[in-house]
Amino acid sequence: MTTSAPRYLILGGTSGIGLALAHELSARGAHVVATGRDQGRLDGGLPDLPGVQWQHLADASDFDAVDALVKAQVAEPGGLQGAVNCAGSILLRPAHLTTAAQLEDTLRQNLFSAFSLVRAAGRYMTEGGSVVLFSTAAVRLGLQSHEAIAAAKGGVEGLVRSAASTYAAKQLRFNAVAPGLVDTPMAARIVGSDAGRTASEALHALGRIGTAEEVARVAAFLLDSGQSWITGQVLGVDGGLGSVRSR
Repeated sequence: MTTSAPRYLILGGTSGIGLALAHELSARGAHVVATGRDQGRLDGGLPDLPGVQWQHLADASDFDAVDALVKAQVAEPGGLQGAVNCAGSILLRPAHLTTAAQLEDTLRQNLFSAFSLVRAAGRYMTEGGSVVLFSTAAVRLGLQSHEAIAAAKGGVEGLVRSAASTYAAKQLRFNAVAPGLVDTPMAARIVGSDAGRTASEALHALGRIGTAEEVARVAAFLLDSGQSWITGQVLGVDGGLGSVRSR
């Protein structure tokens, strides 16, 4: 490990929480490689952040592509101190209306992408570090029409705990953040109308939906080497959605 500026990798770092995390880590003086699959955004639609390098990654669930990416970052001077999977999707549809293709896509974007990063980190981050994945409050609290995404993110939570055990001897930590509804482009279809936003806010004990910056700060906290005694945890950043009722 190095005492110089840490190096981090963000899968899905060009939008929403991933982009907010790139901003947060840049402000802390880190070196960041943030990937995205939208070549148009990468070609000119992203901010110029100190220490941040934007890189194309078409599919975060591609084992070989993620392997190569993590291996390359570990080989950089000082190595790789942390990696985050912010790639994902939201499918709100009851099970009886969900097709096999929709379920497979949800699993691939959310669970397979998380597994691809865990797999690569276990192979190459042999000097330790931190891996942060994303779950959802809908795993802990049953929510209508969340069957596919809850199944995928429930798998992520199991993955976090198992990987934390497997790689503890290498001082490689695995944790997850479980947000409630966050105001990001991914959630635009849910909160894009006044009625949708009002209903969504009412689900949360604190009476509002979250911001990408609020969630990103917790991911940055888990990445930091100062939190080297935290592993195998799922932290709810959800306005109370997963555990509190105030109405």
